[in-house]
Amino acid sequence: MTVFRISEVASLLDVSSDTVRRWVDSGRLTAERDEHGHRIVSGTDLAAFVRSPAEPDKGLSSARNRMRGIVTEVVRDNVMAKVEIQAGPHRVVSLMSREAADDLGLEPGVIAVAVVKSTNVVVERSE
Repeated sequence: MTVFRISEVASLLDVSSDTVRRWVDSGRLTAERDEHGHRIVSGTDLAAFVRSPAEPDKGLSSARNRMRGIVTEVVRDNVMAKVEIQAGPHRVVSLMSREAADDLGLEPGVIAVAVVKSTNVVVERSE
């Protein structure tokens, strides 16, 4: 059976080791201790964890891929706006109405969430 140390899980999921430890401590991710006392996660448990939704979407959408990041660029014309977000190592670009970008107050430096479902990207402003 393939097993992963906490640091390996963190690297695979692009989160901190502390985040993985919190998931384990809260029971969201199953881990055991190896003969040296280090926490290890089985490949099967990790795969199940990754497939499960991270958090409920609060009824707003069935999309499960939510990427929180910082707005790096907003280009507006009369009708449309192109919004670029850097979410960790990922650059997300969304085309939306100018009205939506204005209503969300999207400007460089603002924290936002890109909600991705299939080929559709929805951007929400994050608090």
